[in-house]
Amino acid sequence: MTEGADGECAPVALGEVDLSAHSPMPTGIGEMDRVLAGGLLPGSATLLGGEPGTGKSTLLLQALAAMAAGGKRGLLVAAEESAQQVRRRAGRLGTDVPGIFVVEATRLSQVEAAVASLAPDLVVVDSVQAISGTEVASPAGSLAQVRACSHGLVSLARACGAALVLVGHVTKDGALAGPRALEHLVDTVLSFEGDRYTSLRVLRAVKHRFGATGETGLFEMGEKGLTGVPDPSSFFLGDRLVGAPGSALTVPLEGYRPLVVEVQALVGRSSPVPRRFVTGLDPGRVGFLVAVLEKRAGAPVGDCDVYVSVAGGARACEPAADLAVCLALASSLSGKALPAQMVALGEVGLGGELRRVNAMAKRLAEARRLGFRDALVPSSPERLAARGHADVARERSRELPAPTLRDALSLALGEGRARRSALEEEPVVLVGDEQ
Repeated sequence: MTEGADGECAPVALGEVDLSAHSPMPTGIGEMDRVLAGGLLPGSATLLGGEPGTGKSTLLLQALAAMAAGGKRGLLVAAEESAQQVRRRAGRLGTDVPGIFVVEATRLSQVEAAVASLAPDLVVVDSVQAISGTEVASPAGSLAQVRACSHGLVSLARACGAALVLVGHVTKDGALAGPRALEHLVDTVLSFEGDRYTSLRVLRAVKHRFGATGETGLFEMGEKGLTGVPDPSSFFLGDRLVGAPGSALTVPLEGYRPLVVEVQALVGRSSPVPRRFVTGLDPGRVGFLVAVLEKRAGAPVGDCDVYVSVAGGARACEPAADLAVCLALASSLSGKALPAQMVALGEVGLGGELRRVNAMAKRLAEARRLGFRDALVPSSPERLAARGHADVARERSRELPAPTLRDALSLALGEGRARRSALEEEPVVLVGDEQ
């Protein structure tokens, strides 16, 4: 749509809209560009939210340095820190490069003046809660101030053609006058998640008008800042203790990306009030699986203390991890280790049946890439019978049906010496329907 001389807007054919002026500007950080579908667009507004201490300022300072190295000009509005503090951090991270400018500003008018004088390609406001305007009488950080200032900053970015990134702090319950109230004002909402006591950080796109929201970026926090993790599966399995009871591998999806992670379980002694400690999984889901495991598979874990976690700070909250959780619990209870080269995928139903999950082929491909050739996945005997010998030969694997949780436990933890020898010596798809 174009504006005529009289101020009226004339419609334009969709196929004739010029996209040459709206090409993404790569940030120079691969994991961030993955989430942004190529980079930041000129004139766009992005909100980066996350809990304090996760590394939002570090990520953006590294992005400013990478873009400055590519010839772009960046402006950092330091509303919470002094320019000296920013300079010291930049020196520690190795991001003190030409092309980055910093201004100490807490008033909207100061930010507008700095942008007008510098004409930057990228403007980072850290943070939006510390900016206030004279038009609103409430203090900085209030809902009214945050909305008014954000609206003014977004309009400024679109007028000057600079990419705008607003930093917003959120608490664990999200009860802060900031990011939750700004999602409709910006084009992209990024969430930067991570525990300050672990090194893993995850960047997610909650809203993105210029691309899909399924991609995620993974980073490792170190002394020199954030480093992208291009192979997260190897990262999560780096310290795995092979052959330990209570350990099972599964392949959850982090956005569109499959990750091989380790589910660890420990079944303690029976107690009148059994305790449940869960990390990286849905606690309610784990309680559900404990009940099904005892009722449908005959594993007496309901009265025991149960500890379940996903190693390395990863998360596996989707139903695809159900089977791995049950196997890890049964392995810990029996003291028998699962086959070292086996991954488990499948949803467990209330009746003890195993249900298929989406993107099975993608998940199994990631497991095969890391050398895991055995896969315990749901399938019914009828579906196995319908598959021809050609399919089995093409997969170069042997399939053993396990339509229920009890069958899966028997296959993975049974006493048969010949069966265990077969699992350890040759590639096997224990229960197979990879479609």
